[in-house]
Amino acid sequence: EVQLVESGGGLVQAGGSLRLSCAASGFTLDDYTIGWFREAPGKEREGVSCIMSSDGSTYYADSVKGRFTISRDNAKNTVYLEMSSLKPEDTAVYYCNAKKQVTSSTYLNYWGQGTQVTVSS
Repeated sequence: EVQLVESGGGLVQAGGSLRLSCAASGFTLDDYTIGWFREAPGKEREGVSCIMSSDGSTYYADSVKGRFTISRDNAKNTVYLEMSSLKPEDTAVYYCNAKKQVTSSTYLNYWGQGTQVTVSS
């Protein structure tokens, strides 16, 4: 069964840190571009960070640049999002996404169930 499972969310005070994990089963994460997204109440889901399958390049939203770090552990088939200097506006449900291009117009696309991050002021 193909599955993505996020973990590591929780309640933290502003300025604190958390590490989110995205563990894959049923497929190899290294073959996929992995993205972290978040969705705050009343807001649209937004991209936070991603790591490319092709060369491991990483990208960050301006709002998290310098505070969040994405990484991949191929041996554990897991991608991490290290979050530091957390702010109340980082509060959201964080989702992991795995995407792989199959043909010029089709993709394999998987989502996890999400993990709640709450940052108190």
